[in-house]
Amino acid sequence: MNLPNMLTTVRFLLIPVYLAVFAGGHMISAFLIVVAAGLTDILDGYIARSRGLMTALGAMLDPLADKAMLIAVIVSLLVTGHIPWTAAAALFMRDLGMIAGSAFFHFKGKKTVQANAMGKLTTVFFYVAILFIFFELDGALGVLWFAIGFSFLTSVVYIVQFIALNRERIS
Repeated sequence: MNLPNMLTTVRFLLIPVYLAVFAGGHMISAFLIVVAAGLTDILDGYIARSRGLMTALGAMLDPLADKAMLIAVIVSLLVTGHIPWTAAAALFMRDLGMIAGSAFFHFKGKKTVQANAMGKLTTVFFYVAILFIFFELDGALGVLWFAIGFSFLTSVVYIVQFIALNRERIS
């Protein structure tokens, strides 16, 4: 258990804290917890890459922690009526597909595609959408739908890269 993996563990621990704070109606504090989780994600990735501390465990847990936090946020916003079920369904469909596909191909011994700039930009768009929603800013749902659309585009790019990466391996 190295420092980046400990930071990833902190992200998992922040999920119930977020849910409790959100359920208590403290929207600003809940948003700040989501931001703190995002900052630990940036920090653990930076430390892992810069100090050569990347591990197979970290490569598996890091995106899982991100998805788990995103799912917690989406469910909390859905249950409280801040977002429509169609947006939540689109997000769940995309994320569950990506998780299931990654796990399936990982256990089949296939190479996985590293996070790229589009994936990171997708995350930024989701954080902007969450900011708009939490602070009830005009256009919040439009920003969310933009982030969802961009996430599907990013998924297509990842799938194309995955096919190319694993085609080279077979040849």
